[in-house]
Amino acid sequence: MSETKAELRDEMVACIPSLRAFAASLVGMGDRADDLVQEALVKAWANLGRFEPGTNMKAWLFTILRNTLYSTHRKQKREVQDVDGRYSAMLASQPNQTGYLDLDDFCRALDQLPDDQREALILIGASGFSYEEAAEICGCAIGTVKSRVNRARSRLAILLGADSASDFGSDRVVEAVLSISPGSAVKISAME
Repeated sequence: MSETKAELRDEMVACIPSLRAFAASLVGMGDRADDLVQEALVKAWANLGRFEPGTNMKAWLFTILRNTLYSTHRKQKREVQDVDGRYSAMLASQPNQTGYLDLDDFCRALDQLPDDQREALILIGASGFSYEEAAEICGCAIGTVKSRVNRARSRLAILLGADSASDFGSDRVVEAVLSISPGSAVKISAME
């Protein structure tokens, strides 16, 4: 160790009692204060090359300690205590691969529907039009639109091999939509 580095180390060691008192005033006496001082000293030692000899070592160390405390507080605000793993289990999500495959299957099945049924289903199901609006767009009676939508949904269920709501996977959005009315997907597809 060079003589300059040894002098800086001795200067740092001489500041430890003041650092401990400052840390205790910020976080209270005990292990938290000692941990804060230790972390500040480790950071200071790692960045010793940034210290300009001849400047105030004590002020530099106090600044590092204070910034370390604030960084810790910011980090703790974003952290969630999850000892038993319940919170992280709620954040788990299903892999996306099956969603892409399901969408591809759905698009192929939709293409197999007769044009009038596909048009009615898209107007009601995807575009959000009412049956009255869809009937006006298609130039037919409301009952005709309802019949086309019902036949399209039934045909899609057959083409996709869907017998119940569980065939649509465990996606939360799908589960929420299906929970609107208890029962199977066939009952839901027959609604409206």
